[in-house]
Amino acid sequence: MIHVALYEPEIPPNTGNIARLCAATNTALHVVGPTGFRMDDRTLKRAGLDYWEHVKLFRHIDMAELYAALPDSRFLFLTTKTERPYTSVEFRDGDCLVFGPETRGLPEDLLRRNAEACLTIPMPNPNVRSLNLATSVGIVLYEAIRQVSAR
Repeated sequence: MIHVALYEPEIPPNTGNIARLCAATNTALHVVGPTGFRMDDRTLKRAGLDYWEHVKLFRHIDMAELYAALPDSRFLFLTTKTERPYTSVEFRDGDCLVFGPETRGLPEDLLRRNAEACLTIPMPNPNVRSLNLATSVGIVLYEAIRQVSAR
């Protein structure tokens, strides 16, 4: 199973859309740290539609708690602050894809400590800083699933 971790997500509809994606793919969703919304927010619930009962949702206080919950996982950090494309990785069963908050991304110190595990989604247009969080999760998650299920 692949895991998706959202570190301090800020926008309820993004988290709801990601939850629906995780339900559809039987992917565990881990929400780490404080969110920019309440987990019972109506826009969050609406974006997830009636699929919430199918979401394998886990809450973690911080990254240390996430690491402890997934001791056998390899953690891959998605960021615009690296040149290594997500397509250069051979994904493995149990990988945890970690995404940062919409307005600021993952913390610099976390990225520095895990530089060898940082990945990006290439964007040929230099005028675009980043992609929507839900879109980014979908791109990388489906590639990971494709690779893992092909073995």
